[in-house]
Amino acid sequence: MIDSETLVGTGLRITVSKDELAAKLGVVARAVSTRTTVLVLGGIQLRAEAGQLHLSATDMEVSLRATVEAQVADEGTVVVPGKLLLDIARSLPDSDVTIEHKPEEAVVVVTAGTANYRLHTYSSEDFPRLPEIEDAGLHGIDREALVETVARVGRSASRDESRPVLTGILVRFEPGKIVMAATDSYRLAVKETPVEGTLPELEAIIPARALQELARIAGTSDEIQLGLQENHVVFGAEGTWLTTRRIDGQFPNYRQLLPEQFEYELPLPREELLEVVRRVSLMAQRNSPLRLRFADGDLTVSAVTQDVGEARESLPAPYTGDAMEIGFNAEFLRDGLDSVDSETIKFKLISPLRPAVLEGEADDYVYLIMPIRLAG
Repeated sequence: MIDSETLVGTGLRITVSKDELAAKLGVVARAVSTRTTVLVLGGIQLRAEAGQLHLSATDMEVSLRATVEAQVADEGTVVVPGKLLLDIARSLPDSDVTIEHKPEEAVVVVTAGTANYRLHTYSSEDFPRLPEIEDAGLHGIDREALVETVARVGRSASRDESRPVLTGILVRFEPGKIVMAATDSYRLAVKETPVEGTLPELEAIIPARALQELARIAGTSDEIQLGLQENHVVFGAEGTWLTTRRIDGQFPNYRQLLPEQFEYELPLPREELLEVVRRVSLMAQRNSPLRLRFADGDLTVSAVTQDVGEARESLPAPYTGDAMEIGFNAEFLRDGLDSVDSETIKFKLISPLRPAVLEGEADDYVYLIMPIRLAG
């Protein structure tokens, strides 16, 4: 995803299974750019050689590659509109698909049964050269550990491109465990997952989107192949390869953000609390906060949105002391409760203006959430 290499467009001609083509295009097309003015990044590169059709797409942050077995009559390379080719492949009749590149006309002809499509192509010379997988020095990583860790922290990464570091997940391999952290400045998630075997040295900020794509392509394989390059990380699973750039910059020192002491530590039934929060959140509209009022033996969750309505629901809570009301972003609180993998959740509080922390019964996951200052 760095430099370009000239790829000569010869008259590619192949025949391939419709179902296999559609399935692999559905994976690769997720890396097709939809926002760029660089037209070729909206394409999928088709490269036929040695009985295989190689599919590649990139938006210059993430690339995806997959391979389909094919009858190759003529080898060659061509780039075609990615989303359109996917839609066509999915809609074709159940029949083998023939794809033929006519370079003199700058079109690709797709046929299956009596269906026939002619697609204009992009310049193969303009398609970025992707990092070489063979240069990455691959290591096998337990799939379940990697995917679970991403799932528990990924939602806390920022979507604000003005602070690129926060759109990534800090990934660190330590002896016997994977550690990941993500924050958008309003919440922080940290997960430590034990793994067996030897891990390669790694501490990198990896785009959250890339790691979430990895979870989608990982399938049911036992291992994910991981390779490290100077500026990129390569992941492979079930014949699909994902490459992503590392994000430059300094990730916040999340350990300093976690309070060391709390005034209250309340064990609460996670599922019951999550359902209450989901129901009451329906009335937390237009950025209205979700209010949690702790009083003797009781937690009341409420929300009010002017000109819409209000909701209120209570559940028992082992709270003693002066009543305290604290506000949270409803979506952020739901995400935190949803991410704790435990029947009982530890709700740790200091004051209405200090961050709260959610933890499970184990000490392998921490979710910090900043409060919202309540009016009045």
